[in-house]
Amino acid sequence: MASAPGRTGFPDDAACMAAPETTRPPGESGAGRYNPGMGERYLKSVRLLAECLQGFERLTAAPVRRFGLTHAQFDIIATLGNTPGMSYKQLGERTLITKGTLTGVIERLEQKGIVERARSSADKRSFSVRLSPAGDALFRQVFPAVVAHGKQLFADYGDSDFEQLDRALGRLRARLDEAGVTTPAHGSATRTTTKDNP
Repeated sequence: MASAPGRTGFPDDAACMAAPETTRPPGESGAGRYNPGMGERYLKSVRLLAECLQGFERLTAAPVRRFGLTHAQFDIIATLGNTPGMSYKQLGERTLITKGTLTGVIERLEQKGIVERARSSADKRSFSVRLSPAGDALFRQVFPAVVAHGKQLFADYGDSDFEQLDRALGRLRARLDEAGVTTPAHGSATRTTTKDNP
């Protein structure tokens, strides 16, 4: 029996690799023996990818918290930085925050005086969001701090390491594009919910 999924929601390595080799069923193409468990081999890689993402978020959480922010709030600030502002729709497409969560994050940042909202001149039903002067000053402090902290993880990476990583991830991203499930900032469709926990 397969073991229960771990904290990433994916089966552990043993569950992915445990199926014994068997003879290929009659009528199926191919000869010799095969491992039906290998049909789920990708789960091991997806689990590793999810663990890396979670680990990186934990690594960069320290400087984000030091400035009294959540990851979602930092995502908004980093996206608005060095821009004249953008609409809710544009902001949602450039972050991994769903529309329902996005509104609450922006409201909390507005209460802190970090962002400002203004009704769009083109469409009175929509708002644009931009960093306030205080928010811009915060961006210029927190963004370099987070980048520098995360950079430590890749201290021994060379150009070839990044190129290899980019190729592997780019290939996976292209498959997701084809399936129509990547973020609108790159392809189309589904966004992930990012919680704005204090």
